[in-house]
Amino acid sequence: MRVLGIETSCDETGVAIYDAALGLRAHQLHTQIALHAVYGGVVPELASRDHVQRLIPLVQAALEEAGLALHEVDGVAYTAGPGLAGALLVGATFGRSLAWSLGKPAVGVHHLEGHLLAPLLEPDPPDFPFVALLVSGGHTMLAHVAGVGQYTLLGESLDDAAGEAFDKTAKRMGLGYPGGPALAQLAMQGDATRYAFPRPMLDRPGLDFSFSGLKTAALLALQRCAPADHADIAASFQAAVVDTLSAKCRRALDQTGLTRLVVAGGVGANRQLRKQLTQELAARGGRVYFPRPEFCTDNGAMIAFAGCQRLLAGQRTPPAFEVAARWPLMGLTPPTAD
Repeated sequence: MRVLGIETSCDETGVAIYDAALGLRAHQLHTQIALHAVYGGVVPELASRDHVQRLIPLVQAALEEAGLALHEVDGVAYTAGPGLAGALLVGATFGRSLAWSLGKPAVGVHHLEGHLLAPLLEPDPPDFPFVALLVSGGHTMLAHVAGVGQYTLLGESLDDAAGEAFDKTAKRMGLGYPGGPALAQLAMQGDATRYAFPRPMLDRPGLDFSFSGLKTAALLALQRCAPADHADIAASFQAAVVDTLSAKCRRALDQTGLTRLVVAGGVGANRQLRKQLTQELAARGGRVYFPRPEFCTDNGAMIAFAGCQRLLAGQRTPPAFEVAARWPLMGLTPPTAD
């Protein structure tokens, strides 16, 4: 089965073609960073309009990259939520209409499921079951993953997610949009031991997260320091986030008895997090799996792959333009024929 995947949940337009027999055939992506940077964040209306302009050229480019004609696509997968409602509707309307015109099945995909399964696109994917750390945008959670659609929540953020804390701290530093990657880049020039920022909720049992206090500690330090100290604050802040995420991952592995850890989502591209978790898992006889950096951010490949798993099982989404700006990941079920 060859599946065309469409991702339009926020500020990236992603289109990809996944072949169940041959793997990923094409991957096209347009980012809206330049469009939104002048405003310091995503403007939903501008995001939706840009998706409208980009989708057809990206689909054409993906088909050319894959060496396929449009009628050779066997199914269409599109992000149905969570995300910006207007942006989601662009992808859902396009995807459903395209599938109807071709007489092919379509399926709406959960954005976070796409991220969670992205490491399975790699040449050496993890086997089920595994523990997943999902750190994407406004989400930070740990889950036990027994299979596609078989997710058990282990812990989640009670306030700011890790990515939100990165972005808000970066914005206070004047690093612009998107802030998280810029803060991580600045941290490479700083001393991570200069500021003793808290490691939130490590002094109590459980697997939930809280990053609002850490964010506040960094903001208070910024109010008292000179611009020359920003690199040290960035390095110390990043170290606190990475230490917290790593400690909770170790707890989750101990609690479940598993040795495989998957890390997915935008913060999963952070170099320090990758380095620390790789070393820690190796030391305990386990292994951590990451998607390649380009598949940590929003992309069509993860949607095409996740959609393919559900289409192969016979699952279909009814022909209606329905999206969900909010959609709990734990409400998903294994792919079955509707």
